[in-house]
Order: sequence, then structure tokens, then C-alpha cells
Amino acid sequence: MTARKIFGTDGIRGTANSWPVTPEMAMRLGMAAATYFRKSDPHRHLVVIGKDTRLSGYMLEPALTTGFTAMGMDVRLFGPLPTPGVAMLTRSLRADLGVMISASHNSYQDNGIKLFGPDGYKLSDEAELAIEALMGRSLDDSLAASPDLGRAERVDDAQSRYIEIVKSTFPRKLRLTGLRVVIDCANGAAYKVAPKALYELGAEIFPIGNEPNGFNINREIGSTDTRAMVDAVHKYRADIGIALDGDADRVVMCDEHGKIIDGDQLLGMIATSWKAQGRLSKKAVVATVMSNLGLEMHLKGLGIALERTQVGDRYVVARMIEKGINIGGEQSGHVVMSDFSTTGDGLLAALQVLAVMVETGKRLSEIAHVFDPAPQKLVNRKYQGADPLSKKSVQDAIAAAEKALGSRGRLLVRKSGTEPLIRVMAQAETDDLVKEAVDGVLAALDRD
Repeated sequence: MTARKIFGTDGIRGTANSWPVTPEMAMRLGMAAATYFRKSDPHRHLVVIGKDTRLSGYMLEPALTTGFTAMGMDVRLFGPLPTPGVAMLTRSLRADLGVMISASHNSYQDNGIKLFGPDGYKLSDEAELAIEALMGRSLDDSLAASPDLGRAERVDDAQSRYIEIVKSTFPRKLRLTGLRVVIDCANGAAYKVAPKALYELGAEIFPIGNEPNGFNINREIGSTDTRAMVDAVHKYRADIGIALDGDADRVVMCDEHGKIIDGDQLLGMIATSWKAQGRLSKKAVVATVMSNLGLEMHLKGLGIALERTQVGDRYVVARMIEKGINIGGEQSGHVVMSDFSTTGDGLLAALQVLAVMVETGKRLSEIAHVFDPAPQKLVNRKYQGADPLSKKSVQDAIAAAEKALGSRGRLLVRKSGTEPLIRVMAQAETDDLVKEAVDGVLAALDRD
């Protein structure tokens, strides 16, 4: 496959106002994507655009709008809305294309653009490469004639539409009355919709991270820094803490004692509940190579297979579609439930956990920690310049670590698709084996 130059593992991402996250790039992306999605039939073509709360969203949104309208596509602007909400409303509004402006869990200095097809799924690698190729060409010949220019308008009720869709996934016979819920919105896209949805289902809510100012998204808050959530759970004597990330497509939780529940535990918990209810299709779950061995062993004991993919929720979704599996996710907190959504949705996942709490009448600490994780360690190393994984000394260190682990563990060393980081992860039977494997690779990276 042709190498990507602009798109990464989750759309386009980088430092705002530096290549490739510039207004010029956004405009050309809009023009190229419009060209790719326009059809020969005469209907008015439509694109929907959502965003999170970063300051740079005010720069990228009009640039994208310019590109789309110049090619004759109408634009509907949602304003701040979670990524899964954009995917849902792309389908609901019969749009040709959905766009989310967000850098997810990154700090405010970064931003990015994710594209969804008319079916609400993220674009395939082939589609992204085709759009990249169009961006490198002159598109002047494809510009719309003056009478055919697109129109742009705001959709004032986008948040309310998403809230109603989310609430419809919660069992109608149940309510959250009596539950005290801390909801950490990461000062991001869900700062209005998440507290409101939980409140309307009857919970007593204690929102934090719900005062975005353009600069504080994911800053010492949200799913990537759970200290604020844990502190709030203790402060308000809450039954559960829910922490979303900047675009609310992932979630991390804690129980009433402040013990963290990551994506692997959530997958195990929901899969266990769904199997008991006869809702788990194919008796299987999809996860990535990063998911803990403990999850795999737990599911195996229940007669549930674990399908592993490369890192990235788009690859999880692709395997789910291929195998007809209705739940999958990542340790980082992406949980995809295809009965409800086409992509990860932190709020939907949280509601499934809350439903189990209400149905069983048990505290979260009694039901959420479904397996004992195998020893695991993940370290991120920043790098500059050339790819360090191409160096022989690093490759030799990786080979040595893999040999030492043998059949007793797993090693994963990869470049991040969204940041200049090398991720080194090991899992094994003992902490000593994990430490030895990770330290050996890190030493080689640090030497080079």
C-alpha cells in the first residue's frame, strides 16, 4: 500500500497551525473529500462537521467549510459534539460525509480531522489514500459554478439529538435514581451532553471538567489523567467515576473506592453481562495486541474467544464487521458496541456499566474488576528525526527481549500514529520478566 503522508492511524493530527494541521490543508482536504464523495446524481450533497473545544477549532472549521462549499457541498455545523455523535448524525441526516475536528486525548496545542463515510464508519485506508492523492492535484476544474456553491448553516439541536440517541441505548425499564455519579468531561466535546444525559436518566451528577476555555482540554483531567475523577469520587462520596477524553470516544472509570477500571476491565465486564443475557454475538470479543493477557484468560474461561488486531479502533471495528462480533475495544478505553454505534463511545460504554449496577443492585467494586491483570508495563519515549525503530541496535534489543520472554509473555514496540512517540509494552508471568524486556529496549532507544 502507498505510504501515507497526511493521514495517520486516526485521521490527520498534529500541532495546530503547523503542517499538516493548517487552514490551507483543511481547505484542500475539504475540496478533495468533496471531489471524492460527489456522485453523478443531481441531489444536493451534504457534509456534517462537529468539533471539540480547542481554540484552533475556530480556525479549522471555516477552512473546511470553505473547501466543501467551493465544491458545491452543503455543510451542517454541529459545534462541540462527541466524535461518536458526529458518526451517528452523519447517518441520521443522510449525509455523504461526516467530519470531526479533534485531537482526542492530546493537549490543546494539537488538533486533527477525522472523516466518516455515509455509513458512519471511519474511512478505509484506501479512501484516505485516494483523498490524499486528490489533495496533491489542482482541483480548480472541479470547482462548482457560482449558482451551485454549497450553503453552510448551524444545527442548533445536534447535542439534543445525540443525547436522545444515547439515552435510547439504556434499558427503558431502568433508571439511575439513587446513584451518585462523578462525570469528568475533560473540558472537551461532551461537556454539555454527558452531564445532561446522565441527569435525565435520574442520576445525581457531580460534573467536573465541564468549563472549557479553548486551552484546558485534557489538562490534568479526563481519561488520560484520572486523579481529578478519583478525588471527586472521594469528595462527593460517589458510587462511580466516569472520565471521558477530549472527544468522548473513550472512557476510563473508577469504583466507589477510587480504584481505576480501564478498557480491558470494561470489555470483560460488558462481555460477561451480555453473554449471560444472550446478547453477545459469536461468543467473541475483539481487542488489540495491547490488551492484557488476563482479559484473554478470563474470557477463555467463560467460553468467549478474543480476537486481536493491531492498535487502532478502526481496526477493531473492521474485525468486528468481518466476524459479526458486536463488542470490541482497546485497553485505553475505546469501547465499540456495534448494536448502538459505529465507533468508540465513552458515554455509551458508561451507560452499559451503570445498567449492570442497577440490574444487579451491586456496587461497582463488586462487579467491575472481573480479572486480575497479568504483569504489564507500557512506557512512551519521545523521539526526533529519523525513525529509531529502523536502527539495527534497537532491532537487536527487541529481538533479544522477545527471545527472553519466549512463550511466557508478549512484547510490542511501535510508533504512535498520533504523536512522536515510541511505545514499548511488555506482558509476562512476572514483574521481573516485564521489567527486563522493557528496560532492554529502552536502553537501546536511549543510546540512539
